[in-house]
Amino acid sequence: MFESLSDKLKRTLKNLRGEGVLTKEHVDAALREIRLALLEADVNYKVAKDFIASVKDKAEGQQVWQELKPSEQVVKIVFDELVELLGGQSSRLVFTKQVPNTVMIVGLQGSGKTTSTGKIARWLATNQDRKPLLVSVDIYRPAAREQLKVVARTAGQQIFEHPETNDPLTLVREAHKHAQQTGFDTLLIDTAGRLHIDDELMEELVNIKNETRPVEILFVADAMTGQDAVRSAEEFHRRVGITGVILTKMDGDARGGAALSIKQVIGQPVKFVGMGERYDALEPFYPDRVAQRILGMGDVLSLIEEVQSKVDQSEAEEQLKKLQKNEFTLDDFRSQLRQVKKLGSFSKIMKMLPDQLLGGFGMPQLDDEQSKLMEQELKRTEAMIDSMTWEERNDHRILNANRRRRIARGSGTTVQSVNQLIKQYTEMRQMMRQLSSSGMFGGGGFKSKMMRKMAGMPDFGGLGGDMGGDQSALPALPSGPPRKKQQQKKKKKKKRRK
Repeated sequence: MFESLSDKLKRTLKNLRGEGVLTKEHVDAALREIRLALLEADVNYKVAKDFIASVKDKAEGQQVWQELKPSEQVVKIVFDELVELLGGQSSRLVFTKQVPNTVMIVGLQGSGKTTSTGKIARWLATNQDRKPLLVSVDIYRPAAREQLKVVARTAGQQIFEHPETNDPLTLVREAHKHAQQTGFDTLLIDTAGRLHIDDELMEELVNIKNETRPVEILFVADAMTGQDAVRSAEEFHRRVGITGVILTKMDGDARGGAALSIKQVIGQPVKFVGMGERYDALEPFYPDRVAQRILGMGDVLSLIEEVQSKVDQSEAEEQLKKLQKNEFTLDDFRSQLRQVKKLGSFSKIMKMLPDQLLGGFGMPQLDDEQSKLMEQELKRTEAMIDSMTWEERNDHRILNANRRRRIARGSGTTVQSVNQLIKQYTEMRQMMRQLSSSGMFGGGGFKSKMMRKMAGMPDFGGLGGDMGGDQSALPALPSGPPRKKQQQKKKKKKKRRK
């Protein structure tokens, strides 16, 4: 998401950093580019205008940080304004002690309400230890209630059914009573939608709202529709009173105009974004983390949360110990590849890492096509390791020419590919041995230190990152000998040669 806007903003701000002395003309030129980038990203015209006016006012005012260069000050202001534009603080669903708490899911037909209802139920059960019950009151769309039944079963959640009635109010009353009697603390109501906004739809939603008194009314919008989604949300808010927005298909929206406009236009925050078709592909919306991604600062906190939820911690610790002892085998390498695959596509992982960190390793950001090629390469690598015997996976030194030919045939690759795999694996072992000798694995473990370093990496072209959560206790990671010492060693070698 936001790829188009992100590329343009990063390029504009990079040009600012290249200026030795920052003048008013430089700032005005940069703001013109930012304004165009926002409009091209389908951001509401008034929102874009107010954003530029606010940035300009602060850049030319008295908000000066002594420790920052002028260009860094502008980037800092742009970051702060982006966070504000996206909603400021992250907004969670608000629940009370009432049982059950009712949540209405509203929106136009085709926006993804039914699927989102299943995703929210799964997210609440997994992340907030709640016990949700789903009910569909869409009596107009053919098989709508049957669809929610399938969604609930796939998401592993419970659904209330009452096939004897087609009255929405009767359905919600019976579902509410059933939830109370059976211990469900959250009732999720999948309401009916239309292809357009009409009085009949709104009257029905108002009646359900008055009957159930929901703690949340979440409007589901298709992010791909841009400002149409914003206008629909505005009308629903005016007629029904929504408390938050769920933007679906955000993984396919390169512009992000709806996410950037909706809070400023209707005054209600984006609470969740749909990032794929799977029922676990729903993410809470964090304005500060999204702003970091847009400006190329990565989203390390989300990456850490992803790793903690999907990677086997005990297996990771075991592999770390093997790395420390230089006992990391091809079998361990295969296990590591499988762990990485759980995190999603390479492009998704890379976008969570700061550009500065990737640049330090000489790694560019990947587009979707490059990501697919890399994933195909990983599948070939895994196939080659699968074609090895247990002895070969645990001792690569026995891989002679005959064995390599057999592995190539078994995996549908070439002997050259097998040779390249062994070469990359031995180079990786050597690099890990060097890191271990430099002390990187000491004191707290490689993983924790690496995560701390990454969390401290995002910055505003030199400004230390303290965004997206409390990072004050995250010390920098020692990265081997200082450059001065390395330069001194090189000079000594040159003198010896002379």
